[in-house]
Amino acid sequence: MVSGFGDVVQRARSAFESGKSKPYEFRLRQLQQLVKMYEENQQDLANALAADLRKHKQEAVVFEIEFLANDARNSINHLKQWMKPEKPSKDVANMLDGVYIYPDPYGVCLVIGAWNYPLQLSLLPAAGAIAAGNVVIVKPSEMAPATAKIIAQLCAKYLDNDTFHVVLGGVEETTELLKQRFDYIFYTGSTTVGKIVRAASNEYLTPVTLELGGKSPLYIDSSVNLEIAVRRFMWGKCINAGQTCIAPDYILCTKEVQAQILKHAKNVLNSWYSENVQSSKHLCRIVSDRHFQ
Repeated sequence: MVSGFGDVVQRARSAFESGKSKPYEFRLRQLQQLVKMYEENQQDLANALAADLRKHKQEAVVFEIEFLANDARNSINHLKQWMKPEKPSKDVANMLDGVYIYPDPYGVCLVIGAWNYPLQLSLLPAAGAIAAGNVVIVKPSEMAPATAKIIAQLCAKYLDNDTFHVVLGGVEETTELLKQRFDYIFYTGSTTVGKIVRAASNEYLTPVTLELGGKSPLYIDSSVNLEIAVRRFMWGKCINAGQTCIAPDYILCTKEVQAQILKHAKNVLNSWYSENVQSSKHLCRIVSDRHFQ
């Protein structure tokens, strides 16, 4: 049942207008809590990713959990410097003025996550918004329900409940959520939904960041070391079962190397996942039957 989004957004706006999210000490504490959340719940987070994508723990840790923890640690190390006013160069018109640029937060930020990296793509932009002093509402992908559920549970436990909110649901809930007024929207996903998000943001002239992927072709000819080249592009294509916006989409090659590329690719698959690739516990799975088709 869709309800209460207006209340959630209003609570978030009231928290921002109170100034709670802006002080250095508060931002630092929230980032430290994020690191603590990842460190203390690594196995539970890996289990959720395995339930949604059958993602191997090593892949879950390297590309999602520890990736997020390292990003938060980096923000902690640079936060004080990021918050300092800048002194830009002056020209004749303001030569006698004291000119400063103050990095102010936008306000209430909406982060709409994606299913291919359901943890990373929900919480990475959220951490950046926290570091910038914003109040955040996160909508994880409903295509990865186990991960969405644990995001909601853990964020409620570790983060400030006035300045950080998680909203669960599918297309209907996202549609209703986009009717609310936000100060910034960050969306990762398809071009189709990106257009919907952009159209909704126009209602209030809300600035947006859209990460919509693209096409990533490869060109290979006889001038390269084929064995190395094939291992590299197979790594890029097999990580997350190819469910990455910059995964290689297709190969353009000369006729003279086509058969060799196929031979090397088969050898790589067999060495990584055995001859029965489908049974490998190390290979992630496509998120749904619809996406597989």
